[in-house]
Amino acid sequence: MTEATIPETAPATKTHRFTLRQRIVLRIIISAGYWFIRLIGPTLRVSVSSEDGAQETIAQRPVIASFWHACIIPATYMCRNLGIRVMSSNSYDGEYMGRIIRKFGFVAVKGSSSRNAVRALLGLRRALQEGWTVAFSLDGPRGPRYKVKPGPVALARSAGVPLSMFHLAIDRAWVLNTWDRLIVPKPFSRVLMRIGKLVPVPTDATDEDLDRYQQQLQDSLDRVREFAEANIQKVGSPEFPYNA
Repeated sequence: MTEATIPETAPATKTHRFTLRQRIVLRIIISAGYWFIRLIGPTLRVSVSSEDGAQETIAQRPVIASFWHACIIPATYMCRNLGIRVMSSNSYDGEYMGRIIRKFGFVAVKGSSSRNAVRALLGLRRALQEGWTVAFSLDGPRGPRYKVKPGPVALARSAGVPLSMFHLAIDRAWVLNTWDRLIVPKPFSRVLMRIGKLVPVPTDATDEDLDRYQQQLQDSLDRVREFAEANIQKVGSPEFPYNA
């Protein structure tokens, strides 16, 4: 089995358990994280911009949507209540993030690129077959930063659905000193959401073809990130009017 192959069955996994102290801290982090996003989100001044031919990717489903881990906080608010399925790490960090996003209408599928990936990809494929969109923070959970991993491309071939991608640039934010340089929007920040064109992956693509599609996804994500960051100061202008 190659890294880019999704089998028909997944191995069994053990239930992860947390100590009493960890459960208490989880409750605090989840509550604080939820209310921070819930209060900051409505103040954001958002403009949505699409590459030529990408207009349908905002509402179209099913697709496999990809973005960088640094954008996970604004993406949680921007994509709330859409029933999007996401891969959630079994780690302690993944647990609290998974519980926060569930409060915003996402559905977490357990696993990560480093552990239980097969089980998670099978769950995501079932979601796509049922007509749901799934989303990946492609360089999560631990990097390398801004580097596409093969899972989404293999999933696109297996499920027969296209790849979508977007980036969120913020004009005023706290940037944490973490591996991903996590972006935490400040109140009343301007946000530019740039959406790329769909990348279809044929179900009969070879493993060599997957390398090419993975590079195409990498190039697309780099392109929308560069565009959003270069044009964030124009949000609110006639060129990039507010969407709400």
